[in-house]
Amino acid sequence: MDISLSDKRNGTQIKPKSVHGILWLQTHFESEHWESISHGQVIIPRQDAETLCDDALNAGINVNFINSLSQIDKI
Repeated sequence: MDISLSDKRNGTQIKPKSVHGILWLQTHFESEHWESISHGQVIIPRQDAETLCDDALNAGINVNFINSLSQIDKI
């Protein structure tokens, strides 16, 4: 896996998991965001994450998109 995308309450977190993932992400984000991205500290809107995922897959990058899981408490 090169990039992990995981749903959070306020968007989708990007976590690079390999050098290939980091390098590919660097071509899609401005340099001022690279450090935050490399540390998994960036959250983007879900729709943007889906587009990013499609672009990465088309480029041969392995992406794991983890949908959020939530449990409803029984009353």
